[in-house]
Amino acid sequence: MKVKKNVGMIDQLIRYLLAVVFLVLTFTASYWFFIGAVVMMFTAYFSFCGLYKLLGINTCKIDYSKVDEDEE
Repeated sequence: MKVKKNVGMIDQLIRYLLAVVFLVLTFTASYWFFIGAVVMMFTAYFSFCGLYKLLGINTCKIDYSKVDEDEE
C-alpha cells in the first residue's frame, strides 16, 4: 500500500527548517522541543502529514492518481 504524498516542496523545506530550529531549542530551552523536531523531520522526509490528510489539505502539486494508473 502506497501512501499518497500531500506535502509539497516548499512545505517540505519549511518543515526541515523548523526541525533544525526545534533541535536548537531542545538544547537551549526545553527537551520537549525534540518531539516537534522529530515530527517535522518525519513529515518532511516522507512528504506526508496525517493532519493534512484529516483536513483535506494537499500542498503537493504532483497528481499521484495519474502516476499510479501509468504503472499498472
